[in-house]
Amino acid sequence: MGNRIRTTILLAVLTALIVWIGQYFGGQQGMIIALLIAAGMNFFSYWFSDKIVLKMYRAQEVSPEQAPQVYEMVKTLAENAGLPMPKVYVIPKDAPNAFATGRNPEHAVVAVTQGLLNLMEHDEVKGVLAHELAHVKNRDILIGSIAATMAGAIMVLASMARFSAVFGGRGSDGGRGGNAIGLIAMSIMAPIAAMIIQMAISRSREYMADSTGAGFAGTPEGLARALEKLGQYSKRIPMDANPSTAHMFIVNPLSGRSLMSLFSTHPPLEERIARLRGGSARTEGAGSESSIDHRQEKAKNFWDRLSK
Repeated sequence: MGNRIRTTILLAVLTALIVWIGQYFGGQQGMIIALLIAAGMNFFSYWFSDKIVLKMYRAQEVSPEQAPQVYEMVKTLAENAGLPMPKVYVIPKDAPNAFATGRNPEHAVVAVTQGLLNLMEHDEVKGVLAHELAHVKNRDILIGSIAATMAGAIMVLASMARFSAVFGGRGSDGGRGGNAIGLIAMSIMAPIAAMIIQMAISRSREYMADSTGAGFAGTPEGLARALEKLGQYSKRIPMDANPSTAHMFIVNPLSGRSLMSLFSTHPPLEERIARLRGGSARTEGAGSESSIDHRQEKAKNFWDRLSK
């Protein structure tokens, strides 16, 4: 409940930021333009964002015959969650990762990379899939899309503010350029504020999805072990991902890039693992190179046996 309240407050702050920016340099007309921009971007994102992101990563839908084990896991977890059966996609990437998309539970998609299937054991894959279905159950896809498009609208308005300052437009205070220095400062700070709010929304939803997903799977341990391995592999196997979609994945695909990690849309893996296990993160040993390699070999053998 706490996460839901915080998310609602943060979305309200984003909306207020859009209205304030529009009113600051355009008065009532600017405010209306700002709201129209946000509404248009939300409409487009709601209907088309899932198709765009799936095509972006060349994800391919798989049938029960093509991926029986994964398909059966998703089916069982969806039943546990009281959700319709989502479509299952596989992304041809070696880096292990996963995301869920779709405008509502009736049009949901769960996508996993080939690397995730190659490197994870059965319970770990199950934990990851449960986490993604938790995003579907909690309507995080819609919330994330709204937050992203609102942030995008703020970026557009900030650019308009800079344009107004450069060409000496008049703001709501009637001064030249609406106080050009103030406009320039606002055009720089507003996108940063929007990014911070978007990050806060995404992080709070990740904690909730971890907790909800553990309930669908029946145990938090599979997801906890998967997060340990994902943390190691994200550094060893880079993923060519678009920053605008980073918030969708179970772990940040840009975590290996030092600059991007400063603006991570995900909470620290150690904290997520600690919450799942109800105590301090136990990453020593479990995340060592030798342990990771041993588990990789076990996972490969497991999936090889199932595919025969």
